[in-house]
Amino acid sequence: MAMMRTPDGHSKLELTKYHSPAASGAEPENPPPNTLGLHRVMFAVDDIDDTVARLRAHGAELLGEVAQYESIFRLCYLRGPAGIIVALAEQIG
Repeated sequence: MAMMRTPDGHSKLELTKYHSPAASGAEPENPPPNTLGLHRVMFAVDDIDDTVARLRAHGAELLGEVAQYESIFRLCYLRGPAGIIVALAEQIG
């Protein structure tokens, strides 16, 4: 288990990896980000392109593309090596 604190010190995120019992496979193996019940977390970032590049170097896979929501946000989903989906949001407006 690891506990991450946000840069402002007001929030925490717990990351847990189970060792026992053995994990059962998810169906389908790599479901899309909008699958019901899928666990994911979103982070606000200052530079989405730089963050995507750094995460890809650690095995993350960009799901789709970086999209723009109106003139407010750039958003994307990535799947990490353990299959966890991480969403990123960069405020632009």
